[in-house]
Amino acid sequence: MGSACSRNRGQVVHEDQLYSVKFSKSGSFKWLLHTLSRSSSDVLRKAQGPGPGRRPSLVELCVARVREDISRYSDFSMLPRDLSQQIFNELVRCSYINEELLGAFRDCALQDICLDEYPGVKDAWMEVIASQGQSLLSVDISCSDVTDSGLNLLKDCSNMQSLACNYCDRISEHGLKTVSGLSNLTSLSLKKCAAVTAEGAKAFAKLVNLVNLDLERCPKIHGGLVHLKGLRKLETLNMRYCNGITDSDMKYLSEILRA
Repeated sequence: MGSACSRNRGQVVHEDQLYSVKFSKSGSFKWLLHTLSRSSSDVLRKAQGPGPGRRPSLVELCVARVREDISRYSDFSMLPRDLSQQIFNELVRCSYINEELLGAFRDCALQDICLDEYPGVKDAWMEVIASQGQSLLSVDISCSDVTDSGLNLLKDCSNMQSLACNYCDRISEHGLKTVSGLSNLTSLSLKKCAAVTAEGAKAFAKLVNLVNLDLERCPKIHGGLVHLKGLRKLETLNMRYCNGITDSDMKYLSEILRA
């Protein structure tokens, strides 16, 4: 749960160039390196990847060190984004993230925040998530307790490309109004979401860049598919187990197919 989902988007340099090209000018990175004890064999062992003779990169060593002594760190905003992203991903993978520790990632310009099925995710977490601002590209808060208020905090993260709110039963059709403003979304997943009604589906009409839309197990979608007819870039639409679909709904989908 809470699997890390950071993506390479042409901004991450090769590992053997990390120190010399990007991080050598960062005082914060040097400070973090300084915390690595030369005799810390335990950190070295845990950072060691699979395969005989493989030596961990500097980034892997730093991430392992932070994980081992997490109580020492309260603010990662001075670190290079690539490093803070990897630290975040690792802490999520190990289930170390809680509300207090999440605050250390405020204003870190993270690109990907993947917290699907992660325990404790609620509106207070969304303040830190939204603080990533224009850097934020992907968010997954599936199975969380986030409400309309929390979702609304993402309204200024206008560069987002992917959003997943599967099984978020505390988000209503009013909360989807926030989603309508995220016009750069190419992927939206709302499995078994009570917000997806004929009224809530109006939010989809403005998402003209949508390529993938997942509405699986949304039984109240009847009457809402009319708002999809203008989505000319839509390639994948999942409506499995949407038992309320009628012939009148399907005619709007045929318009997309003819486009």
